[in-house]
Amino acid sequence: MFNFEPRNFLWTVAKSFANLSLAIIILFVIILFSVIGSVIEQNQDISYYQVNYPMISSKLIDINWKIITNLGIDHIFQTWWFITVLLLFIFSLASCSFVTQLPSLRNARRWKFVSKPITIRNQFSFQNNDFIQDNCLTNLIYSLLDANFFVFYQGYSVYSYKGLYGRVAPIFVHLSIITILIGSMLSSLFSFVAQELVPNGEIFHIKNIIYSGFFSRLPLDLFTKVENFSIKYNFDDSIQQFFSEISFFSSNRIGLSKESLAVNYPIKFHGITIYQTDWELNALRLNFGLETELQKKILKMSIGNKNFWLSNLYITNDKQLFFLIFNLQDSILICNSNGLVIGKVPVGQVFYIDNIPFMIKDIITSTGLQLKMDLGVRLVYLGFFVLMLSSILSYLSYSQVWIYKNFNSLEFIASTNRANLFFEEDISLISNNYQFYCDFDICKYFHCTEKVLK
Repeated sequence: MFNFEPRNFLWTVAKSFANLSLAIIILFVIILFSVIGSVIEQNQDISYYQVNYPMISSKLIDINWKIITNLGIDHIFQTWWFITVLLLFIFSLASCSFVTQLPSLRNARRWKFVSKPITIRNQFSFQNNDFIQDNCLTNLIYSLLDANFFVFYQGYSVYSYKGLYGRVAPIFVHLSIITILIGSMLSSLFSFVAQELVPNGEIFHIKNIIYSGFFSRLPLDLFTKVENFSIKYNFDDSIQQFFSEISFFSSNRIGLSKESLAVNYPIKFHGITIYQTDWELNALRLNFGLETELQKKILKMSIGNKNFWLSNLYITNDKQLFFLIFNLQDSILICNSNGLVIGKVPVGQVFYIDNIPFMIKDIITSTGLQLKMDLGVRLVYLGFFVLMLSSILSYLSYSQVWIYKNFNSLEFIASTNRANLFFEEDISLISNNYQFYCDFDICKYFHCTEKVLK
């Protein structure tokens, strides 16, 4: 009767996936899907695909908008089949680590004493009768330690190794790739990006969603208010930086936090990162007469490379005023119907036209904000950091040395997996140090010192 054991079944499946050829095939499929996602624009409106990929096409490869939307190519990195391929690749890397790399590392850490000749790749070996002295193994151990080898001995046999980090690094390479893939999937499925253009002093809720993952959730109980917007100018009136003061409120209008935001200085709140992206001048708020208040729209215009904002106000049916704004720190130019400058007033100052008092009370500005929640970005950064570090460590050579006593001689066997030239230098260093210790005769030195002390 067939006895099914889940542990043996999983181990068999893991061995099947711990295959380099299979991993390369899965990686090729991921690259193919990524190329398709790069060629065909992602996360656009259906009208975009209807215009650019019509049903009747003269292209060699006929890909229309129905094929794109039905197969999910318009959001390929969020489709179940792309996520499945990523999970298969993750399982393949994990299987390779558990089935191949961890047993190899465990084997590398074992003390492998030998007492007869062995055959190893990249092997160096020699035999020397002069090595046999009373303290020959002691001198060899000191020589290996001077060359930064870890040394173990048992009887007349010595085993040493160097560069074990080079055997650990491939495991961390796989772990870092798995971390990057998991972080990418979290970013694709749980993140969202929104953009808002908010007038100064207004309260807003996240509404204008640019991108959202399948499992993303908007913070419905969070409200945000733009308390103030300001611009810092250089001496030549060019913009140096612009700032926004943002307040956060809960659904019951309880203040949670107040932060300052600037370009390249985002703020974070409850996992949401807010970036300062743009700004705009919307309108002029004027006082007309004693009590009348009105609001006039501002149009952005340019003369050469110089931008300015223009607004007008009809005083009579055939007479109007024009207001020219070049920046938020200088006074506002006032022109008549013929385009002649008749005055220059700052915000908040009263001026008279035909004995009628006017005052520019405020310039209404808007700040452009990008709000982003990305749960996987830290994992991606961590994965790339570990990948770079482990890739460097993987170039470390793993070297082994076996020494055993054979009648009246010492047998010396050494092996490395890469960097043969550097390994030859290590062997030369060990040999020179051994000769030095033999000539110096440490044992006799300590024996003589002991007699002197007595």
